[in-house]
Amino acid sequence: MRISVFISMKQKEERSGISQSFVMGAIALVFLIVGYQTALFIYNASLTRIAANRDMPDTVYVYREVVRSSDGPVEPAMQENHESALRKNSYHSQRASAVRRNMPFRQVESFRFNPNTVSVEDLCRLGFSPKQAESIDNYRRKGGRFRRKADFAKSYVVSDSIYRRLESFIDIPPVDLNTADSAAFDALPGIGGWFASKMLEYREKLGAYSYKEQLLDIHNFDQEKYDALSDLITVSPEYIMPYPLWTLPADSLRKHPYIGDYAAKGIVLYRDNNPPSSWTVEALITAGILNPETSHKLARCVISEP
Repeated sequence: MRISVFISMKQKEERSGISQSFVMGAIALVFLIVGYQTALFIYNASLTRIAANRDMPDTVYVYREVVRSSDGPVEPAMQENHESALRKNSYHSQRASAVRRNMPFRQVESFRFNPNTVSVEDLCRLGFSPKQAESIDNYRRKGGRFRRKADFAKSYVVSDSIYRRLESFIDIPPVDLNTADSAAFDALPGIGGWFASKMLEYREKLGAYSYKEQLLDIHNFDQEKYDALSDLITVSPEYIMPYPLWTLPADSLRKHPYIGDYAAKGIVLYRDNNPPSSWTVEALITAGILNPETSHKLARCVISEP
C-alpha cells in the first residue's frame, strides 16, 4: 500500500514538473515572439523616418535658383514659381511650413562640379546646408568616392529634388589609364591594390595604353571585371605616347608584350634591308615577322612614324 501511494505521488510530481517546464517554455516563446515583433516594428519605423527625412527635411531653405553659365551672365530663375515648387517638394510639417513663409530668400547656384573634389563652401552654394556639406566631406575623408552620378544620388543627404536640379551639372571625370597613379586605379570598382600595381606594370611594358581593352591582356583581368569599370576609364589621345617601333634596338623591342625576342630580331633585320617608306606594321605581318596572335593588337597601338 505504501509503495503504491509512493508511486502515485512520484507520478504526480513528474507530471507537475513537466507541466511547469512546459509553462516556462511557452512563456519564453511568447517573450521571444513579442520581442521580435517589437524589434521589427522599430526597424521599419526607423526606415520610414529616414526616407521621410531624406526627401522632406525639417530644415528647408526657400531660395532663388541661380544658374551660372560659363557662356553668359548669371540669370535668376522665376522666383514665384520656384518658391511654390520648392515648398511643395519640401513639405514636412505645419511648423516647418510656417518657418518657410517667414524665411528670407537664400540664393543658390547651379554650376558644374565634381562631388569628389568640390569644397564645403561650394556645396553650400549649390544648395546644401552646412551640416549636409560637412557630411559629404566626412564621407570623402574616410575614403568614400563617388564613381558615378548614381553614387552621389544614393547619399542620404542628397534629396531627390536637389539631385534632379544638379544632375546635369555633376562632372566626374573618367580615370585616364596613362596618367592615373596607383591610388586612382585602386579606387576603381573590383581593382584593389594587386590589380592596380599590375595595371601600372603593364603600362610600363607597353610604353602607354593605346586603347582601354588592353587591360584584358593582364593576367586574371577578365571581361566581367572590365565591363564593371569600362565607363569609368579612358585613354585620352593627348596622353598617348607613340611607340618608337622603328628606332628601338632589339633588346628594347623584345620587352614589348606584343613583340617578343623572335619578332624583335626580325624587325631590326627588316629595317636594315628595306627602305623606311615600307616600314609598316602591316608589312611586318605580311613578312611573317609578328606573332599572328598578337599582331592585330600591335596594329591597334599608336606607332611613331619611321
